[in-house]
Amino acid sequence: MREVVLLGTLFLVYSAGRQFAAKQTGSAYDHAREVLSWQRWLQLPNEASIQHAALQLPHLVEGSNLYYASVHAPLTGAVLLWLSIWRPKAYPHVRWTMVSVTGLALIGHIVFPLAPPRMMPDFVDTGLRFGQSVYGPDNSSGVANQFAAMPSLHVGWASLIALAMILITRSKWRWLWLLHPIITFAVVIITANHYWLDGIVVLILLGISLPLLLRPGLHSDRPEPVVADNSVSRELALK
Repeated sequence: MREVVLLGTLFLVYSAGRQFAAKQTGSAYDHAREVLSWQRWLQLPNEASIQHAALQLPHLVEGSNLYYASVHAPLTGAVLLWLSIWRPKAYPHVRWTMVSVTGLALIGHIVFPLAPPRMMPDFVDTGLRFGQSVYGPDNSSGVANQFAAMPSLHVGWASLIALAMILITRSKWRWLWLLHPIITFAVVIITANHYWLDGIVVLILLGISLPLLLRPGLHSDRPEPVVADNSVSRELALK
């Protein structure tokens, strides 16, 4: 219950901040043009070309829309719940790292309102085209701030969850968690919900927040591998 109250309070604070940021949209489209210009200068791949190629595969785009809408929050919540039950000593490391990344992202949303690619010329709003939009046709509708593209918390949370599960668990399959941020980054590009720089900036913020994750005690409740007693094994072999 303490965690529910804490996370609920933090969510309300974050939502209030995003709603405040949503009112500062006058420069959101100007910022979008600036981001596209910076990306051309950095010679990053053209998102519009990537999206147009993906649109030739409707099932790929529909799957991307579904992943964007359905995986981000539920998977993050499920991992946090699992950690709180099975790795309670590691859980606060992940929780406070997520709070740090989200708080820093909120500052970005407030000081740099940014229209996502789907609102810009040459891009397609795949959610509207395929009837899977989580925002709706009106840019000001709903509770979400649609001008909070910079940085991308979809990419940030996915990367944190993957890193945490790789560091905290021992399963030989734990490296598959890397697929989550990789797929998420691809999905936000295909659906034109974020720019490359939105993901790159949030990874920098995650790097800044890593000391919170890597504090002593992260592995305190991780099960130790079972090591066979060689002396017992030799005695059994002699018998």
